[in-house]
Amino acid sequence: MSALKGKLEADLSAAMKARDEVRTRTLRMALTAVRNEEVAGKQARELGDDEIIKVLTREAKKRREAAEAFADAGREEQAQAERDESAVLADYLPAQLSDEELAAIVTAAITETGASGPKAMGQVMKVVNPKVAGRAEGSRVAAEVKRRLTA
Repeated sequence: MSALKGKLEADLSAAMKARDEVRTRTLRMALTAVRNEEVAGKQARELGDDEIIKVLTREAKKRREAAEAFADAGREEQAQAERDESAVLADYLPAQLSDEELAAIVTAAITETGASGPKAMGQVMKVVNPKVAGRAEGSRVAAEVKRRLTA
């Protein structure tokens, strides 16, 4: 078992004992998503920490999008519940890159690839994505790359 999955399970147990409903609900959901990912595909497998972080990142993104949708619909209570779950998931994810750090990585990748113009976006993304994995949302990365290439 990966260290991160063990931590999630231990924290779930602690949250249940502490009767922390938000944390319990969120960790159950996260572990379910991890287990579903483990049995997806032709053969069941054990996920490593990197793969678990990808699953948790995807779940956190779902929570953010749902919170936004609820807020836009005027359902503030549900939006807050989604934000609370997102905050719990953030505890298990690597720290997000600041705008300055992301800009520096993108600039270095553009220099490295010698890319110019919006058509070169794909080759820059191939270099940037492994460097920011789990530390910046894909849409943020794409927006920064596009901004740098069109400037």
